[in-house]
Amino acid sequence: MGAGRPTFVLCKGCAMKLTETWVQEVIDRYVENVELVALEDVGNRRHRVVRLFIDHPEGVSHDLCAHVSGFVGAALDETESLDGPYTLEVSSPGLERALTKPAHFRAQVGRTVTVRTQSPVEGRSVWRGVLREARDGEIVLADGGVEVVIDLANISRANLVYEFEQGRGDE
Repeated sequence: MGAGRPTFVLCKGCAMKLTETWVQEVIDRYVENVELVALEDVGNRRHRVVRLFIDHPEGVSHDLCAHVSGFVGAALDETESLDGPYTLEVSSPGLERALTKPAHFRAQVGRTVTVRTQSPVEGRSVWRGVLREARDGEIVLADGGVEVVIDLANISRANLVYEFEQGRGDE
């Protein structure tokens, strides 16, 4: 193995918790600049679905999804880390991508987002507005003339809001 590459201890037959860190390390072994945006592991022993949402600076193509699916699926099978059969789905995060990491918020400053909080902030648990700032441990959101500071630890779900252009003045 090359220097600087992650080393994996394979444990055949041992059930392990599937984590974003482990999946990202597998992705990094085979392809550069692919970020695991989110991991969903849903279902039960009889019908389990593992969903990977990936991003790349040049966009996410069907070929990239198929490539990632191939080597992540092989790593999952090799370690026998999932208890029972599973379906692996790999796709882009979409136009209304989830914002799950501080870097995701920083990249979307100036854009419209929806934020759901675990506990109310200024009496509300759902906010939709322009992301003004993303700083250490918190974001600043402008919603209907109100600016609110929300701790990242209090966010249960956040996503980008795709806004269609309302027409251009030069038409």
